[in-house]
Amino acid sequence: MNVLVVDTGSASLHLRVLGPDDEVLAQADVGGADGPQTDRAWRDLAAGDLPISAVGHRLVHGGPRLSQPTVIDDKVRAELEGVAKLAPLHVPQALAALDEARTALPDVPHVACFDTAFHADLPEAARMYALPAEWRERYGLRRYGFHGLSYAWALGHAAELIGRPVDEIQVVLTHLGGGCSACAVREGRSVDTTMGFTPLEGLVMCRRSGSVDPGLLLWLQTEHGLDADEITQTLNRRSGLAGLSDISDDTRDLVRARVSGDAAAALALDVFTHYARRGIAAMAASLDRLDALVFTGEIGEDQPEVREEICAGLGVLGLSAGLIPGNPSGPAIVSGPDADVPVLVVPTGEVPQIAAEVRATLARL
Repeated sequence: MNVLVVDTGSASLHLRVLGPDDEVLAQADVGGADGPQTDRAWRDLAAGDLPISAVGHRLVHGGPRLSQPTVIDDKVRAELEGVAKLAPLHVPQALAALDEARTALPDVPHVACFDTAFHADLPEAARMYALPAEWRERYGLRRYGFHGLSYAWALGHAAELIGRPVDEIQVVLTHLGGGCSACAVREGRSVDTTMGFTPLEGLVMCRRSGSVDPGLLLWLQTEHGLDADEITQTLNRRSGLAGLSDISDDTRDLVRARVSGDAAAALALDVFTHYARRGIAAMAASLDRLDALVFTGEIGEDQPEVREEICAGLGVLGLSAGLIPGNPSGPAIVSGPDADVPVLVVPTGEVPQIAAEVRATLARL
């Protein structure tokens, strides 16, 4: 079965056709979910000689009812429209790509794969906000968690690296990329995570603020007249590393600027790694022991300085500085042989994870 994987970002669209052994048979990368380049990419895929048996769509948010990979029909499509506002940087663009794909390839099954599904069984204490029952029930307020496709892929490889079954290990996984989060996994199950109702909660990110005092936001509204749209745009697009440094949202740029003496770049990296350490330590509190710390995501796998600084400040968890420098070409242990807690790097694998979930879903029909 050849599976076309549609991975839509906030300003990009990545198309990959994976063969039965997850080899990439065709690919296209365009600047967004619509436009002339996108139309041409869909036409080329639909008209090509490469047979496509199914399409897998990455959806960041599935809302309260879509908590496992699901074959898309008109009813599911309407349900997804209802959760688009919970992840405004991602879901609207993903739905535009989904519509294009269903038009271009109407005769094959389309499957939605959700980042929230990995966290669907969070324990009640980790899932609940301390809000009145009336609010929780009327508005469906709960913590969902995200980056689940990345975590599912990283977890399997982490278990292989430390030579133990998935259902026997307790690890903290951290996805550091455009969005950033950490997750506690106990015996194959997500038991806590730093993101919540939306992908804005938790760690400092590239352009997203992560968690801020809700009282601060109320104060900006009541005392300074900032409206909801301005606050939304600022928290989602003008904060994080970009807002702290006023230079770049890319850690590579900031590491270089810090070496050149840029104080704002140094501060941005200090805040980023501080919040990452705080999140990792919080996740470890949901475990009985820490069998490994796992880094994935573009920053997690490609920025050794960030990994080093995070681990150097987590001696309380048995971690330490002195990681192997550079970036491994595949899943690898980057801590020394005498490390009390191994530190692992697993390259991001949402695309093959989606293909695997699509095949498993269709096999059950």
